[in-house]
Amino acid sequence: MTILRTSGAGNALDICPAVQLWILRILMTLGGHREFVTSRGFSNDPVAEALGLGFWIDASQHSIPEFLRKRDTPVAERDFDAKQVLAQLRLLHRHAEKQAASLTIPPCLKLNIGQLADLVGLTPTDCRLLEFAVLINAERRLDETADCLGRLSSVKLFHVLSVILNIPETEIRSSLGAEGILSRSGLISVERSGDNQLRGKLNLLSDAFADLMISSEVAPASLLRGTVSEVDPGQLSLADYDHIQPMLDVLHPYLRHTVLTGRRGVNIFLHGAPGTGKSQLVRALASELACELFEVASEDADGDPVNGERRLRAFRAAQSFFAQRKALVVFDEVEDVFNDGNGIFGRKSTAQLRKAWINRMLEENPVPTLWLSNSLEGLDPAFVRRFDMVFELPVPPKRQRERILQANCGDLLDARSISRIADVEFLAPAVIVKAGSVVRSIRDAIGHKNAAAAFERLISNTLEAQGHRPLVQHDPSGLPEIYDPGFIHADVDLAAVAAGLVAARSGRLCLYGPPGTGKTAYGRWLAEQLGVPLLVKRASDLKSKWLGESEKNIAKAFREAQNEGALLLIDEVDSFLQDRRGAQHNWEMSEVNEMLTQMESFSGVFVASTNLMEGLDQAALRRFDLKVMFDFLRADQAWGLLSRHCEGLGLQQPLPEEQARISRLVSLTPGDFAAVVRQHRFRPITSATALVSALEAECAVKHGTNRAIGFL
Repeated sequence: MTILRTSGAGNALDICPAVQLWILRILMTLGGHREFVTSRGFSNDPVAEALGLGFWIDASQHSIPEFLRKRDTPVAERDFDAKQVLAQLRLLHRHAEKQAASLTIPPCLKLNIGQLADLVGLTPTDCRLLEFAVLINAERRLDETADCLGRLSSVKLFHVLSVILNIPETEIRSSLGAEGILSRSGLISVERSGDNQLRGKLNLLSDAFADLMISSEVAPASLLRGTVSEVDPGQLSLADYDHIQPMLDVLHPYLRHTVLTGRRGVNIFLHGAPGTGKSQLVRALASELACELFEVASEDADGDPVNGERRLRAFRAAQSFFAQRKALVVFDEVEDVFNDGNGIFGRKSTAQLRKAWINRMLEENPVPTLWLSNSLEGLDPAFVRRFDMVFELPVPPKRQRERILQANCGDLLDARSISRIADVEFLAPAVIVKAGSVVRSIRDAIGHKNAAAAFERLISNTLEAQGHRPLVQHDPSGLPEIYDPGFIHADVDLAAVAAGLVAARSGRLCLYGPPGTGKTAYGRWLAEQLGVPLLVKRASDLKSKWLGESEKNIAKAFREAQNEGALLLIDEVDSFLQDRRGAQHNWEMSEVNEMLTQMESFSGVFVASTNLMEGLDQAALRRFDLKVMFDFLRADQAWGLLSRHCEGLGLQQPLPEEQARISRLVSLTPGDFAAVVRQHRFRPITSATALVSALEAECAVKHGTNRAIGFL
């Protein structure tokens, strides 16, 4: 917005008196006239017109100012005379200096700066500097005149501002220093990286700040538009976060105490995978505490991303603007500040470049702040220790995922589908809500039946995009309806073991034996008997090609199980518990050590399964409370399971000859029965005889793999 205006046809353009004085000081006191006045004319005609010297450019359109007309001035027809122009500039300068004490800035700007002065405690020098910074951004002619001074260093900047504003240089330095209110509030920061034009050396809070200040009277909070915004109420309550209740039992009362007492330096670092509900948790906390919630924007009013430096300045402003209000500040996507460097090329992050300021801010900020991130990656340990609390918000456990699915998609899915989808441990609430919203908007067009399929397709695509497994329509590892531990050939009474664990609620079991003998299925059945969630981790879930990442995944699995009160089942545990005496790499030993450490500290029920008992670390074996061998089915078990499956498939009960045939299958497992039943979906089994034949084929394949391969 320009503050120049036409005062009448043929007359010079008027300009804010204070701005005119600053222009004349730049030209005359600081020597800018050497660039402005040339032998043939002005380097910037609009500035000349604004000063009343337009008659040198076009006498037919501009008249000579009255106070110059009284002196020995050239006639309009005279050619451009640089000496005469300089003489007139000196007269203009002296005339403006005589009136300096009464020169004013636009009333709207004066009023808004007065509000800011009361709010954050600006000094008179601060106010003068802020006036100048706003007007050099809003008034193009002042900016272009300052360009006559060339590129300025930070040292020269203080001298130039001292001359333009007629304020001692020591006061200018103090006001613009790191400890000054302008800097601490983020209203003005000095660009200290290299030389720049005058306007470029003074960074305002935002690109829109100058326009807001001179356009109309606004509430101070409105001046933060594009940098800090008030957050709308959330859709969840603290009751939706009972999976982190132990943490909430500390966080909630601490924030309540902070708000009531005005405690300074309160900062909470909350991290977790995208979509786990971090933002919604902050909104729920603000609602519970009856606090206003303000968010530091990650993009400006035009939707363009805001860099870490600008976001920090916005944060400083929010701390100053809302210090006297009952409020919380949320700083989302803190990677913009703490992890925007590049370790490969040695470029430090924004936070590391301003380490002293960040540390001081974390110790002194008056408004409690919640910092949100997708991970702790790149966060300097020196910063970590200055946060009051650092905790992770995990994906909700299955029981809560089911509640979220029921609440958001109960009209799209049946109970069985909800339970199956909730089994996906990486399924974040935001993914559910977004997919449900999309499908519900087109349900009338695609029909109810197709809506459920569309919902699952959207969920599956998102999971794959995040690097996880897609949804499965039929869980191959789920328990069959006819499951019975009596059909498992083990060296202990499995039902008795389950009863003991139900009473003790703690134990470490190692289940070993050939594939298909029912180790994983028993772990699932055991979780049902205990009435707890089941957390299954396979070796592929935990193994990583990155050094140290496998150990982190192991620790995280035990932590998740502890937090959810779940039975932890790790399949193929031999991948992590190989005998350390044969280790060839340090990481092989560290994985075993991590697994042993986590096993010892875990207070719930842990079940490990393996097909390869030989070669396991002896120290690991000692740490299992019970080691159970699973073997091939006994003849009576095979006959009983055959009868049960015939009944389930609607076949006639097997005859004695089938009993004789099946008793000869010495390597038969429950897994073989499961494989044959799956075949039945596309290759129907019509009799008990056909079922036994299929089982014989399964066993023959297993025997075949042990035969030598060669030529006759």
